[in-house]
Amino acid sequence: MTDIDSAPAAPRPTPSAADFETVRSSPQFQELRTRLRRFVFPMTAVFLLWYLAYVLLGAYAHDFMATKVFGDINTGLLLGLAQFVSTFVITGLYVRFAGRQLDPRAAALRDRLEGGRA
Repeated sequence: MTDIDSAPAAPRPTPSAADFETVRSSPQFQELRTRLRRFVFPMTAVFLLWYLAYVLLGAYAHDFMATKVFGDINTGLLLGLAQFVSTFVITGLYVRFAGRQLDPRAAALRDRLEGGRA
């Protein structure tokens, strides 16, 4: 490895407030925000409803939640574990969605902004 290979890249110029405002009002940025909201808001609502249902079942449906499924494992325990599973599934879906839909658009906007073409 030579000194040329390890030389740091030249820093990009710092964008101005006007550059940020131009990008923020651009159709590309608005599309990025819209795509994010179309994923996040419904997914949040679904998870909160699922969690609320679990809490309400735990508070008001004791017999149902205490129903033995096998051995000492009951419905309440399985639904509680399903809360963790659903959290990881939602996280995985978001990571995949962001990698395919959001990150490329955000990178293009960042390159446009930092490249001085705002």
